[in-house]
Amino acid sequence: MRCVWSVMLLAGAVVGSGCDAGPRGPDPVGPGVPAFSQAGGVGLLADGGGRYAIGAIIGRFSLSAGQGDAQQAGGEFRHRVDFGGGLVADFHGRVTCLAVDPAQHRAWIGGVVTRNASTDPDLLQAIHAPGRDVWFRVVDYGSGDGAPPDRTTFVGFEGAGGILTSAAYCAARIWPDGDARTWPVTGNLTVLP
Repeated sequence: MRCVWSVMLLAGAVVGSGCDAGPRGPDPVGPGVPAFSQAGGVGLLADGGGRYAIGAIIGRFSLSAGQGDAQQAGGEFRHRVDFGGGLVADFHGRVTCLAVDPAQHRAWIGGVVTRNASTDPDLLQAIHAPGRDVWFRVVDYGSGDGAPPDRTTFVGFEGAGGILTSAAYCAARIWPDGDARTWPVTGNLTVLP
């Protein structure tokens, strides 16, 4: 049995729960991250995860992020990409900012690295160390017949695109035309409101 986190809005709080005994493939990202919960209600939410392909390279991620009425974001995320030949990118992070475009169901997630388990020497530099800023963005295209797949980016670090902090990334809300530099997700994302 594998527990999968889902998110429900209930009386102004976010509650994560659920176990699924159905067949699932191996999940190198782990059993999911705890759902965001904050007293005082939840204003914004980005949750979910899955797999994505960058060419022939497969990445996996999990995300649970929320921002309460007090405008303080929280949650966790993880991105893991196996480049082959023993080279892996594997970043765990704590959410420090969240911005949402409710009309387009887009979310920008920023945080700090809490663990870098990467084996790729290019991802073991000072900007990749625990405590340093990290960010990515996702879009929730809904579900049902004809809905395109949700999408994610890989993570970015201090200095990428001229951005120096997670807060600046969330504030800038950069989204290139045509979903550039995002990849379709096999899995599910939820972006609210």
